[in-house]
Amino acid sequence: MPPRRKLLVVLKGYPRLSETFIAQELLGLEKAGFDLTLISMRRPTDKKRHPVHDEIKARVVYLPEYLHEEPLRVLKGLFASFRKPGFGALMKRFFKDLPRDISRNRFRRLGQAMVLAREWPDGGEWLHAHFIHTPASVTEYASLLTGVPWTCSAHAKDIWTSPDWELTEKLSSARWAVTCTRNGYQHMRTLTSRKDAVHLSYHGLDLARFGHFPGERSGQDGSDPTKPVFLLSVGRAVEKKGYDTLLRALALLPSDLNWRFEHIGGGDELAKLKALASELKLSERITWKGALAQEDVLDHYRRADLFALACRIAANGDRDGLPNVLVEASSQRLPCISTSVSGVPELLVDGENGLLVEPDDPKALAKALETAIRDPGLRQRLGDAAEMRVRSHFDYNASIDQLSQLFQQEWQKAS
Repeated sequence: MPPRRKLLVVLKGYPRLSETFIAQELLGLEKAGFDLTLISMRRPTDKKRHPVHDEIKARVVYLPEYLHEEPLRVLKGLFASFRKPGFGALMKRFFKDLPRDISRNRFRRLGQAMVLAREWPDGGEWLHAHFIHTPASVTEYASLLTGVPWTCSAHAKDIWTSPDWELTEKLSSARWAVTCTRNGYQHMRTLTSRKDAVHLSYHGLDLARFGHFPGERSGQDGSDPTKPVFLLSVGRAVEKKGYDTLLRALALLPSDLNWRFEHIGGGDELAKLKALASELKLSERITWKGALAQEDVLDHYRRADLFALACRIAANGDRDGLPNVLVEASSQRLPCISTSVSGVPELLVDGENGLLVEPDDPKALAKALETAIRDPGLRQRLGDAAEMRVRSHFDYNASIDQLSQLFQQEWQKAS
């Protein structure tokens, strides 16, 4: 087999607890024989790490998060850029972008790209960005400056909060792009004439890490006050996750129904959600766990009776693609209730392997929750079917194979 290209993978931040799907992919590419160096635009803020982060061998290089914090690196990058053959092309592109996005961030991406181009760690032969918004801006600018080709993995927020003009420009520049939901894939294909350069690649799940759970669920139906049904949700407390809708739905459940709810995740809106829970008189039934490591999350999947995530489209257009937590929960035979947003219906089919309602509808969500809480037999049937769906269609090895082939085809073209 010919030697693998050295890949420089540009990330917004690394490591991040909320982006296990990226870490899983990086580890998969390493196991497939690729030599990676990770280029992070931000330093980590999470206090914990998942086990998968410790398995990844790639070196991590941190760019200046804010240009004024490392002025010497930035100035060296700027002066080195003057001598590079792609400097003129970069400036032409930058001054085309700037009138459409007059912001500090635009200058920050330029400065980070210049630093990357000057330092160029580990003899990188290829650039790959995770997320088509700001990481792809740094990656594309560095590609223009150095002449090294680039590719991109697009996900959810980055697609739906980026202006169409920017996506079109990037899709015309990148050799190819992959995305993880059919919804995002179809949208991106409408923005480029190079439709064959856009690929659908589900993240999938490392099924060895999320092995079959043979244990029994509680079988409770909400009738016993001493044995409440255990409801679980995992996700950041941000608008697109719809936790305010979920809390309002819980408040609508009949008073004779016995349940408890645990939330795992950080997020800017936690304080607001806790206040809402108090206002709705739900606080005694809710435990807020904060961010947890992956092994602790897995333990909760296996102890819970029902998983709920009320995804929605946020006011700024942000939305989930296919939330990885739904795939993880489903792999553990944990029945899921969610909404018909973005890629969720690509995993869950209402009444077959989960329950789906329209977003922002507390009454419909409450009805689905009550139905599932009162019927442990339904929960078991949905959970069993969900696991079968994950294990037959969402094995992450298929995604790694697809990415490996795409990179290998580029290597062959270059040869």
